Amino acid sequence: MSVRGTTSGPRESAVIRAPHDGSEVGVVELAGPAEVRAALDANIAAAAACRALPAFDRAAMLRRVADGLAAARTDVARTLALEAGKPIAQARVELDRAIFVFRDAAEEATRIGGEVLPTDALPVGAGRLAITRRFPLSPVVGITPFNFPVLLAAHKIAPAMATGATITLKPPPQDPLTSLRLAEIVGASGYPAGGVNVVPCHVEVAQILIEDPRVRMITFTGSAKAGWAIRAKAGTKRVVLELGGNAAVIIEPDADLAWAASRCAFGGFTYAGQSCISTQRIFVHERAIQPFLDLFLPAVRALHVGDVLDDATEVGPLISLEAAERVERWIAEAVQGGAEVATGGTRRGPFIQPAVLLRTTPAMKVNCEEVFAPLVTVTPYRTLDEAIAWANDSPYGLQAGVFSTNVHTLLRCHAELDVGAVNGNDVPGYRVDRLPYGGAKASGLGREGVRYAIEEMTELRVLTLKL
Repeated sequence: MSVRGTTSGPRESAVIRAPHDGSEVGVVELAGPAEVRAALDANIAAAAACRALPAFDRAAMLRRVADGLAAARTDVARTLALEAGKPIAQARVELDRAIFVFRDAAEEATRIGGEVLPTDALPVGAGRLAITRRFPLSPVVGITPFNFPVLLAAHKIAPAMATGATITLKPPPQDPLTSLRLAEIVGASGYPAGGVNVVPCHVEVAQILIEDPRVRMITFTGSAKAGWAIRAKAGTKRVVLELGGNAAVIIEPDADLAWAASRCAFGGFTYAGQSCISTQRIFVHERAIQPFLDLFLPAVRALHVGDVLDDATEVGPLISLEAAERVERWIAEAVQGGAEVATGGTRRGPFIQPAVLLRTTPAMKVNCEEVFAPLVTVTPYRTLDEAIAWANDSPYGLQAGVFSTNVHTLLRCHAELDVGAVNGNDVPGYRVDRLPYGGAKASGLGREGVRYAIEEMTELRVLTLKL
C-alpha cells in the first residue's frame, strides 16, 4: 500500500507527464519526512506478523498479486507506456515479466530451506549437530529507476514477501503511477498491513530511508554514482546494488551474422536503449565487419520510431528532453573527434533516431560512459584476445554477449569477461528473470532474481544441538 499523509497540512504533489509530448498522465502526492518515517514505523509494526506467516500463506498472497496484475494488465500497460515513454508492446512484456516474478516468488516461498551440518570434524563437535535456517531482514528499503518501474519493483517486493520481510519502496519520480498501482494490488493480497509500502518522495527526503538505523537492508537499482553513494552512507546495513553498464558484444567470424545483426538491432534500441544491459559497444572481427554492417545497418534503419501507443512502434522517446539533448552532444563530440555516424543520430524533441557510430575511440563518452540511449558503436578487432581486453576496458561489468559457433570461444569468454553474465549467441540484454542477475566492478554488488534476492534478504542463522 502507499502511505497516506500523517501531517495536518496539505501534501506536495507532482504532475507526471508523458515524455513524448508533455501531456499530463496523472498527479501523485509526494511523501514528506513524516510519511516516510511512518512507512518505516509501519514496517516495524508489521514485521512479526509477516515473519510468522507460513509459507503456504505467503505463496497464496504472491499468487494473488500475480493474478491482480494479470487482471489489470491492459490498463497498467497503457499507463506504463504513457508515463515511461515505453512502446506499448514493450510495456506489455514488462507486465508479463512482473507477473512471472510474483508467480516465481510464490514457488520459491515454499522452498526456503536450510541444512543439517556435521560438527564432528573436531572432537569438540562429537555428539552434536548443527542446523541452519533463514530469517527475514526487516525492514528492507527498495529504490527503483524509471526504465522498468513495474518489473524492478516486483524484483524487490516479491522476494521480500516470499521471505516474510517488510519493505518500503521509493519509486522513480518520472513514472511512479504504475508502482503505486502495484502497491494497491499488493495491498489487496492479504499481506499484513504495513508490510509493503510505496512512498514517492524527493531524493532529499529519501535519505531518511538510507540513514534510519532500523533499516536492515537496502536494495537499489539505478546509476552507479547514486548506488555507490548509498553504500557509503549505509553503515552496517546490507546493501545490494544493481547499477549501470556499457554492455559489450563480441562477434566472431564463425558467428551466424544474420542472427547477430538482428539481435544487436533489438538489443541496442529496445526502449530507446534505456536499459543498463542495452547493447552499446559491438566488437566485430575484421573479417566479418563488412558483412555484419551490411546486415545490421538496414535492420537499424527499419526500426519504427514513433507513438508509444502504436503496436508497431519499436523505439520511443527518451525519458526527457534533457536526456536526448545530452545524447545529441555526445554524438557531436564523437564526430568532432573523428567518429562517423553510419546511420541515425538526429534528434526530434525527446526522440533520437537509432544511431550507429563507426571509427570511435575508447575515450569517447559514447564508449567509456553509459549512453542510455538508442546508440551503439561498432569497432573491428583482429584477435579474440584483443576483443576480450577491449570489452573488459570499462569500469562497468554487468552483462556481455558473444556470438560464435565455437563452444571453446564461449567458455573462454565466460571465464575471462569480467561481468555478471555472458550470453552466448545473444545480446547482453537477454535476461530470464529467474536467473541470478547482477554485475561486477562498478556495475553492482549482490544478485537479484527471486531465489538469489531471497538469500540477500535473509540472515543465515545456525543452531547447534548437543544430543
